[in-house]
Amino acid sequence: MKRGELLYKGKAKSVYLSDKPGSLLMEFRDDITAFDGGKRDALESKGAYNCCVSSFFFKMLERGGIKTHCLGKINRNTLLVQSLEMIPIEVIVRNRAAGSVIKNFSFEEGQLFEPPIIVLDLKDDSRHDPMLNDDLIFALKLLTRSELEQIRGIALRINQILSEYLATCGIILVDFKMEFGRNRGELILGDELSMDSMRLWDAKTNQSMDKDVYRFNKGNVIATYKAVAQKITRDQCEG
Repeated sequence: MKRGELLYKGKAKSVYLSDKPGSLLMEFRDDITAFDGGKRDALESKGAYNCCVSSFFFKMLERGGIKTHCLGKINRNTLLVQSLEMIPIEVIVRNRAAGSVIKNFSFEEGQLFEPPIIVLDLKDDSRHDPMLNDDLIFALKLLTRSELEQIRGIALRINQILSEYLATCGIILVDFKMEFGRNRGELILGDELSMDSMRLWDAKTNQSMDKDVYRFNKGNVIATYKAVAQKITRDQCEG
C-alpha cells in the first residue's frame, strides 16, 4: 500500500491519500495533547496502542451492525479507511458525570446518567468546540433533522455495544467522543475510538485508564495505555 499526499494533519493523527480508490491512510502518531494543545508531548508507542484499540472496536461494531470507515489495519499505527465527507460535529455520549460536564453543570463526579446524555459540540479548535443544540445545527446546515435523529440512535447503539463489552474487561465506559461522515448520503462512523477519545475507569478503583492520566499527571501514560489496550484486545496489541 503506497502512501500518497498528506491531506490532513491533526493533533495526533495524519491522513494521506492511498493507492486504493475511495480510501485513505490514517496514521496514529505518537503525539499527545491536552487543553486545546496547551500541553503537548510525544510518547513512544502511543500511536500504536490507539491504532490497535480503534481497529479492534471498529471490527466489533461492524459485527454489531454499525457501519464504520475502517477497511483494515495496514501496520502498527496505520488504518486503511473509507474516504468520507466528515461532519464537523463531535458526538459525545456520557454515561457518568466527569470532566467538563462537572465544570459546567451541577453534577457530582461519577453520577450515573440514566439514560445516557448525548452532547453535540462544534468541531472547531479556534472556538474551543462550543456546544450545539438542534436549532444551531440546522441553522449551520450541518445535519438534516433525519440525520440528527439517525446519529443519536447510532450513538446510543455504539454506547451499548462498547459499554457491555468493556464491563467484561472490568472497565467502566464513562464517556466517549465520536465523529461521523457521509458516503453517498449514508452516515458512517469515522475518526477513532481509543484511549484518546474515551474516558475509562477501572471498575473496582475508579482509577483513570485514558488520556486523563496525561492531562492531570496521574501516572505513567504509556504504561497505562499499554495495559488498557492489552486488556481490551485480549493481548492483541503491541507497542
